[in-house]
Amino acid sequence: MNLTISGHHLEVSPALRAYVMAKLERVLRHFDQVIHVKVLLSKHNEAQKERRQRVECSIHVKGNALHAGSKHLNLYAAIDELVDKLDRQIVSHKTRIQGWRKAPVKRELAMTALA
Repeated sequence: MNLTISGHHLEVSPALRAYVMAKLERVLRHFDQVIHVKVLLSKHNEAQKERRQRVECSIHVKGNALHAGSKHLNLYAAIDELVDKLDRQIVSHKTRIQGWRKAPVKRELAMTALA
């Protein structure tokens, strides 16, 4: 898995980079077929103060690409909000791939027959 963390109009500090990586581990534990993750941290000079810090993320998984973004006054809060969105998307993608009518494994059938 390749991870790219970049900043636009701000410098990405080692502490900020470590925080993003720690939060993304929560998302990536659900799905192991992640190819590339790209995170963009940016600061914009908008009139609305609560939307100045932005975080955008693209996750490329086998067969699909997931995108999410978040805006907040605090950059760390924006990262938390983004991770929540990505977590929901990854879980949804995983259930779509597995299918809701997945046939049970033979081992499970044998265990139910013995019971």
